[in-house]
Amino acid sequence: MRAQPGPRMADTRQVLWHHFQSLEHQKETSALGMWIFLVTEILFFGGMFVCYVVYRTAYPDAWLSGSATLDVRLGAINTAVLIGSSLTMALAVHAAQAGQRRLLVAMLLLTMALGGVFLGIKGVEYHHKWVESLIPGPGFDFHGHGAGVTGVQLFFALYFALTGMHALHLVIGMGLMANLVRQGTAGRFDAAYYTPVEMVGLYWHFVDIVWIFLFPLLYLLGRH
Repeated sequence: MRAQPGPRMADTRQVLWHHFQSLEHQKETSALGMWIFLVTEILFFGGMFVCYVVYRTAYPDAWLSGSATLDVRLGAINTAVLIGSSLTMALAVHAAQAGQRRLLVAMLLLTMALGGVFLGIKGVEYHHKWVESLIPGPGFDFHGHGAGVTGVQLFFALYFALTGMHALHLVIGMGLMANLVRQGTAGRFDAAYYTPVEMVGLYWHFVDIVWIFLFPLLYLLGRH
């Protein structure tokens, strides 16, 4: 009975899929695909940033009033958390390259934990906005002065859209890392084959960079 096409084992810990000529060819193709995907993500977030610029120009006072209600301390903590997660993700990639399985799994778990901390803090911020009736919609109630309610509501609509989509990407990244932990524990990666770890690392760094833009744009308006 003829075997079905599938992954070919270069050795017990390397996987070469049948449509690639070599592990190097497989890695280069994966990297190209990931960069193309990240370009589409840049276009996606770029459209939302354009909306931000347009409405900030139209409602400058409302933007400042809305930003003043955000907790800069929590935003700064989350920024530090994500920068730390970028470091642990980079260490995970390095561990995979060096064939250090235990260190790889530990760094992936630590990165996921930092991602969980970020989401927890963001949940606290969302709860505060719920209590303060700052969720866009019929129940929106802004008690600030010197800014139109419509403009402030637009600010919070973009705030929840941008940070919500960022949080969704973070959750996806943590799910990908959970799969890497499973494979890493099974000894799937070594110095010759660590492409999935590197690709997820690129994705995670992109998500972190998006937040580096979001923090000053949303939290630091007028605070100079």
